[in-house]
Amino acid sequence: MPPIRCHSALNAVALIQSGETLWTHSMGATPRILLDALAKHALTKDNLTLLQLHTEGAESLSHPNLKGHLRHRCFFGGLPTRALLQSGDADYVPIFLSEVPKLFRSGEQKIDTAMIQVSPPDKHGMCSLGISVEATLAACQVAGKIIAHINPQMPRTHGDGFIHINRFAAVYEQSVALPIHSFATGDTVSLAIGQHVAQLVRDGDCLQMGIGAIPDAVLSCLTGHRDLGIHTELFSDGILQLVEKGVVNNSKKRFYPGKLVTGFALGSQKLYDYVDDNPAVIFMDIEQVNDTAIIRKNPNVMAINSALQVDLSGQVCADSIGAKIYSGVGGQMDFIRGAGLSEGGRSVIALPSTAAGGSISRIATVLSPGAGVVTTRAHVHYIVTEYGAANLRGRSLRERAQALIAIAHPDFREQLSKEAFEVWGLRV
Repeated sequence: MPPIRCHSALNAVALIQSGETLWTHSMGATPRILLDALAKHALTKDNLTLLQLHTEGAESLSHPNLKGHLRHRCFFGGLPTRALLQSGDADYVPIFLSEVPKLFRSGEQKIDTAMIQVSPPDKHGMCSLGISVEATLAACQVAGKIIAHINPQMPRTHGDGFIHINRFAAVYEQSVALPIHSFATGDTVSLAIGQHVAQLVRDGDCLQMGIGAIPDAVLSCLTGHRDLGIHTELFSDGILQLVEKGVVNNSKKRFYPGKLVTGFALGSQKLYDYVDDNPAVIFMDIEQVNDTAIIRKNPNVMAINSALQVDLSGQVCADSIGAKIYSGVGGQMDFIRGAGLSEGGRSVIALPSTAAGGSISRIATVLSPGAGVVTTRAHVHYIVTEYGAANLRGRSLRERAQALIAIAHPDFREQLSKEAFEVWGLRV
């Protein structure tokens, strides 16, 4: 049955009733036009729940006047929701990113309405989820109804993210630019970290990378490498630059050899133009992208992720600052475990040695109270700061403390050595 064609985004979201559980398309495909309309519509409804990953430009839904009308339920926190999470006015669900689609498909988490942003339908009536498939494909498969913003500027991408227009309950069409993330040129600390990580990357490795100054710095240091492959959650401009230079050719991969596999893309308009109708880039369901059984099929997987704090035993906190939720579990453990199971695979946690203008050491004797352990000390491999790389795999607690103190900021090494004995009983 064809969808209702609406003359405004407000008309489209008018199908949403009190008490519904909603899903919003996330990352660069966040349907901001629909969400801004929802911010108005929600004031006439009660007890709406909005499920989400990281969203871009969705600040209108964080307004205090929506309290009691709409509550965020976050599998990953971001700028629009961070303050709400930290004040207790939104809910955080710690979960591996690979498990979110399973939560939907199993029926453990119901979804009444999915709000998405898609490309115009092709001659077969198929719309594309474009630059972000992540968990949205699964959400659409189980949702009672789908409300779609058809955006002519949304790329039509290859892979899993196709939905027939007749699956939509309502559509609203408007051409709007997608969110742009500039490639980070890199400060001295990030570049130093990037150089240390690049030394751990070997020709023929299959990379997984995040977004931000440190991943961008790492990618900028890989121009001398050869035959790299990409199987990652996020496709960014740093990766595109390596594709253009011939450094990334995906020739050594066993899962989709010759293809770049990703769950979503976020970056420049050039990046979005590149993925548009490009069969060399496969956008897959994140349950597949982040499945350790699939990740391990590729040899020499190199997973590169970041953290907020690491303790002397190697425990990695990546989702909170103490008990204050900052982001989420995401796919860090999916890829660290997948890399660990891969033939020749390795993983890196990269972070600056200090925070708060140099006043706090990110390498801590113990994690701050309430800090979430995202990567356990049994899973951790390399820890990298601007002062070098510490290989923790197969190392004792004493050896770990020694290696981590050696890459901590020099201002904190003496104190960490003293506390290693006082707290852990380790003579370093």
